[in-house]
Amino acid sequence: MNLPGTTFRGIAISPARLGMMVMLLAMFLFVANDAMGKWLVSTYSVGQVLLLRSAVALLILSPFLWRMGLAPIRHVQRPLLQFARVVFSTAEVFCFYWAVYYLPLADVMTYWLAAPIYVAALSPFLLGEKVGALRWAAIALGFVGVLVALTPSGEVHPFAIAVSVIGTLAFALMMLTGRSLRGTPDTVLVFFQILGALAAGLVLAPVGWVTPTGADLLLLGTLGVIAMLGHICVNRAVKLADAATVAPFQYTLLPWAVLMGWMFFGDLPTATMLAGAAIIVVSGLMIFTAETRAKAPAPKG
Repeated sequence: MNLPGTTFRGIAISPARLGMMVMLLAMFLFVANDAMGKWLVSTYSVGQVLLLRSAVALLILSPFLWRMGLAPIRHVQRPLLQFARVVFSTAEVFCFYWAVYYLPLADVMTYWLAAPIYVAALSPFLLGEKVGALRWAAIALGFVGVLVALTPSGEVHPFAIAVSVIGTLAFALMMLTGRSLRGTPDTVLVFFQILGALAAGLVLAPVGWVTPTGADLLLLGTLGVIAMLGHICVNRAVKLADAATVAPFQYTLLPWAVLMGWMFFGDLPTATMLAGAAIIVVSGLMIFTAETRAKAPAPKG
């Protein structure tokens, strides 16, 4: 089905081009969200950030849940796998906010962009997917990139780096369990994901609670708004254009992270981090190309 395009000042914009623009906006929103999170965890605990961010996100999601009804939530399929995904998603977001407190934003973003490498490496064992020679070569290259990025240089926080690796693995496992839950509506998946982070926030927030100022309370709530808008943009982008067109734009996260890290926190990535990031990006694009080719229909003879 071909979706209609749009026009801007009399210039026609195709659905594919509009999808690319929306995907670029989504990546900017995610990095802006992460930069705000890094700023806030310097004052408030990770648990407190999770609590207020998730509460606002749940408020935004409520109208969609109301319109959908409670039946998909009450009669959710594969509850144990749903619970595992919630555990992974909660661990992932906790580790991310914990890591950005100690590490530059671009460094943490580089570690998280390695998640597709872990997904590709684990999918044959956990999902039974076939992985060809090109993907295995890309996976090996990606692990080299991760090792380069992890090479200590400058001010080192070994425990924060370890937390980053754990968070990236949790993110990869969340993606893998999501593949096994394709039949579950996106709204339900997001609802359980937010609920898990909210529950973790309720448990952890009282420890070291700092009463937020009015401005900071607004920022904490805005985290949930921006994150939800980012997910909406990603979903819209893949409806306007196919995944092969928009997915590579996820790597625009890195230059935005470098720019915002420098502007707001005075952080500049080291040469080894940039080299590792470049290898990870190349590996990720190779993996995506191989997967796209594997899913393409065979030519008719």
